[in-house]
Amino acid sequence: MQSQTYEIGGFVGGANFIGDVGSTSYIAPKTPVIGALFKWNRSERHAFRGSITFARIEGDDQDSHESRRNERDYKFENNLIEVSVGIEFTFWEFEMYSGKPASAPYLYTGITYFRYNSLIKKSNNDIVEYNKAGSFSIPMTVGYKTTLGRRFILAGEIGARYTFTDNLDGSNPRKGSEEEDLLSFGNQNNNDWYVFTGISLTYTFGRKPCYCNF
Repeated sequence: MQSQTYEIGGFVGGANFIGDVGSTSYIAPKTPVIGALFKWNRSERHAFRGSITFARIEGDDQDSHESRRNERDYKFENNLIEVSVGIEFTFWEFEMYSGKPASAPYLYTGITYFRYNSLIKKSNNDIVEYNKAGSFSIPMTVGYKTTLGRRFILAGEIGARYTFTDNLDGSNPRKGSEEEDLLSFGNQNNNDWYVFTGISLTYTFGRKPCYCNF
């Protein structure tokens, strides 16, 4: 039987933001996420993984349980596009090549580069786009996957991204901007996070694997 070593497919789900504006809930998918991913399975326990993902994030102080944020009443929207590469590690051997049903939990991490809208808060409390910017983040993902027949794999996952910026919500605009009214707010010592929650479906293909060197 011809077995598979590669996977290609799509991801859909929801995103939520964790920062200086809006709710502080860690997992609260609110806005849409869509993406594509590719995996190169190097053993029954690990795979190299790459993905490109498009998402919208937003925050509204009225969604917070903190009274100070409710009274402040800030809100923002931002669009993200990210490219991520890394390693997916399965907790136990995921034997998808035997033709028998298989399932397993997994972890994923690596490095992510993303583009976003750099925001600023105006003196009238409007948070608006200033220019385009880019930054890196560290993905920390946990998921569970299962085979569907011999060629498809369905997975559900939650992935938090710790970013190297504190301005996805306009709270810490970059210094050196030509804008005269750069206004900062919130905690300037904590960077922003965003979280993707969703499902993926991948199609497996390729030659019969040989794991003798791994």
